[in-house]
Amino acid sequence: MGCFGVLFNIIWIITGGLMTALGFLLVGVVCCITIVGIPLGRQAFKMASLTLAPFGRTVSFGGGAPSFVANVFWVLLFGWWAALIYFLEGALYCITIVGIPFGLQLFKMAKLMLCPFGATVQ
Repeated sequence: MGCFGVLFNIIWIITGGLMTALGFLLVGVVCCITIVGIPLGRQAFKMASLTLAPFGRTVSFGGGAPSFVANVFWVLLFGWWAALIYFLEGALYCITIVGIPFGLQLFKMAKLMLCPFGATVQ
């Protein structure tokens, strides 16, 4: 990650990335209180990790049939609206030239929010 990646991550954290990451962290902790919620909590921790500093990080998707089934339930329950919010916010950021790098990160998060099971953040 170059100088711009570090600078953009700092701007991202100051302008809301830290608060959003803390929100996902809190959701993850609450989900992990029950055994049934642990898989959901793990996905929230994954989102918190990406939300804290998205520049210079990539998301790869895989996982096979179990991840596919889990993603179907995820999308039906709440993944679709959360991904839609990230997508719409990313589109708004991409209206300006200065906002395009931030909008692209929001598109990355929308994709992860749509199919988090089987995805890895690197």
